[in-house]
Amino acid sequence: MKTLIDYIEKTANDFPSNTAVSDDVSALTYSQLISSSKSIGTALSKLGCKNRAVAVYMNKTPECVAAMLGVSYSGNFYLVVDPKMPAERIRKTFSVVDPVAVITEDSLVNNLADAGYNGKSFICNEIISGAIDEDKLSDIRNKMLDTDPLYCLFTSGSTGMPKGTVVSNANVISYTNWFISAFGINDKTVFGSQTPFYFSMSVTDLFGALRTGAHLAIIPKKYFSFPIKLIQYLNDKDVNTIYWVPSALCIVANLDLFKYAKPEKLEKVLFAGEVMPTKQLNYWIRNFPDICYANLFGPTETTDICTYYVVNRQFEDGEPLPIGNACDNCGVIVVNEEGRECAPDEEGELYVRGSFVAGGYYNNPEKTAEAFVRNPLNTAYPEIVYKTGDIVRYNEYGELVYCGRKDFQIKHMGYRIELGEIENAAIAAEGVATAACLYDSQADSIILIYEGKIDSESLLSEVRNRVPEYMVPSEIKKIPSMPHNSNGKIDRVWLKNNFKEL
Repeated sequence: MKTLIDYIEKTANDFPSNTAVSDDVSALTYSQLISSSKSIGTALSKLGCKNRAVAVYMNKTPECVAAMLGVSYSGNFYLVVDPKMPAERIRKTFSVVDPVAVITEDSLVNNLADAGYNGKSFICNEIISGAIDEDKLSDIRNKMLDTDPLYCLFTSGSTGMPKGTVVSNANVISYTNWFISAFGINDKTVFGSQTPFYFSMSVTDLFGALRTGAHLAIIPKKYFSFPIKLIQYLNDKDVNTIYWVPSALCIVANLDLFKYAKPEKLEKVLFAGEVMPTKQLNYWIRNFPDICYANLFGPTETTDICTYYVVNRQFEDGEPLPIGNACDNCGVIVVNEEGRECAPDEEGELYVRGSFVAGGYYNNPEKTAEAFVRNPLNTAYPEIVYKTGDIVRYNEYGELVYCGRKDFQIKHMGYRIELGEIENAAIAAEGVATAACLYDSQADSIILIYEGKIDSESLLSEVRNRVPEYMVPSEIKKIPSMPHNSNGKIDRVWLKNNFKEL
């Protein structure tokens, strides 16, 4: 049991007829998923290579999952590429990882050509039912290690060149061990899957499902624009567990959707990816007080999550949620600028250690060396830890509290300021749906952009009542709707580039 597919095959043996993955069009049982993945793996094995990237350029479907696993069967690692990704971004990504092949769909082939890709391509529907060479696949598996990469997931880079985080089988096995145990995931669990497969959050519900016999029900993206249909879909699929970005949860709260429809089977509501506004969380809690709510926190470089907090007490609308404590088999330390461990109430940067931590960035030794460093608290032997860039501190309950990003931290009027604190103050105001705070370094001004019913003068008064004068925004701009990126997060890059025109 050294690779993830070893564990998924065990699941398929235990629950062959359980639905593994479905959407609104098709579904695969566990036995069908394994068979389809082996067919794809057999086709890819003819490439004759090992531990190379194979891009999966497909829509989010059950067949896409088979393609991802098929890459693993072939002894290589997958890279999921968003079909809506601009051609220039694809070119940059491929220039870093140099995929040995691409698995795609008929309708997307021309897009690859537009991105300048002229390498080997496989059409998924043509290889998903092909012959299976068990001897070849067994030979490949025998030579695989748990430290071999399972996938490469690209995030934005400060220089404009994307960074590809390489995550191993061992990383995902260790990580899902914690997740399955912490939240009681089993063959009766039905996930309502919101996040794209090219986003690290998808690792949690996808492989948490495939390791336990659970059902991953892919939610069509269009339903988040028609929330009544979203709730109907959750009920039709018997969804009892969701792991969504807060923006998706806020859609439900901001529309007061539970006046009109309610999910009937929901037992667990998990969230990560950005700060969860407490006001909108309280809306969920008021309507479903007996559900388990948990705030999960972590970057792509720690597989997905490194700390978590199961909500166990009441919070005021303007009170931020803690990010909790380290996951099992994952270590966290809070380090100050001098490289020493912080005192309990002192702010510092969060470092992560242990088997959740990825190996580094693909073909990018410089950025790897900057972020994956020796543990400054351990001089006895080499131990690599990941510098998250997140500023945290411990509260009076011994829980970690997120204070902001190092790169969100600004110096204004002689003070060090975390923009996230201003955002929390704005979101706590009645009539604010969501908010984002920016810093214009040239003008030395703080800009607050928000979506909601309240007028800007009233919001300014509310914020002034919640933060020191030096943190009060210089400008407040109301917009009809907040822009979001492909991962469902607020698109801060777009706002930063366009705020003057808003």
